[in-house]
Amino acid sequence: MSVALSGPLPRRKWVFGVGYTPLDLDAALARIAARPAGSPFAYVVTPNAQHVVVLNREAARFGPVYHDSAWLCLCDSQVVRRLAGLAGTPLPLCAGSDLTVAMFARALAPGDALTVIGCEADVVASLRAAYPAQRFQHHNPPMGYEHDDAAVMACIRFVEQHPARYVFFATGSPRSELLAARVAARGLAVGTGLCIGSSLHFLTGARQRAPRWVCELGLEWLFRLMQEPRRLWRRVVFDSLPLFRYAAPALLARALGRRPAGEG
Repeated sequence: MSVALSGPLPRRKWVFGVGYTPLDLDAALARIAARPAGSPFAYVVTPNAQHVVVLNREAARFGPVYHDSAWLCLCDSQVVRRLAGLAGTPLPLCAGSDLTVAMFARALAPGDALTVIGCEADVVASLRAAYPAQRFQHHNPPMGYEHDDAAVMACIRFVEQHPARYVFFATGSPRSELLAARVAARGLAVGTGLCIGSSLHFLTGARQRAPRWVCELGLEWLFRLMQEPRRLWRRVVFDSLPLFRYAAPALLARALGRRPAGEG
């Protein structure tokens, strides 16, 4: 293992109230793949615009989950990345969906155990068919499980009792992140957890991801909104667009030649 992989992580960059680990896709993938099977449990979060808003609105609740407990906190959003650049703090991009694709293409070894928390059974069946060399373990909690202590504990114990090299949390944000933090806090599980949203649906084709050029323009949110307007309009209007409110002080400070306290 090289020094770059075994040494300390780069210092986090604080942008719009979020402390990002400044790693691009290849660097993050190398760090993740370098963790041997059986390593003490650590987890990765990939905050997008919605996460930035949530972290600003409920910093006391979610700050420890993303900043204190998470091993890697990677920038998932082209919009956040570009606004950060305009504010004077360049951020590398590491979209969770791209990271998931890269992991299945480049990081898995034959026989690796993979645990999936969430996702429909047919999505996991598609994964098993597409990646027969891997050993999949699946637990899908009921809707609203986050409000049921027994259901939450069932998820945690499944991860602990089914050791895996990688654990994919696919129960939606911020449920996945909160669950991963609780698994880490107990200290009984192994492997690397990834809070990956709908990435497994994109990987298997269960949902269509935006074309690459749309993603590069930072318009993936619009593509998804057009696909599922009834389900996603509220998330975009109330949970994502307020990003600009939290970015405004840093952008204004940059325009005036100053740096906001706590940024950079």
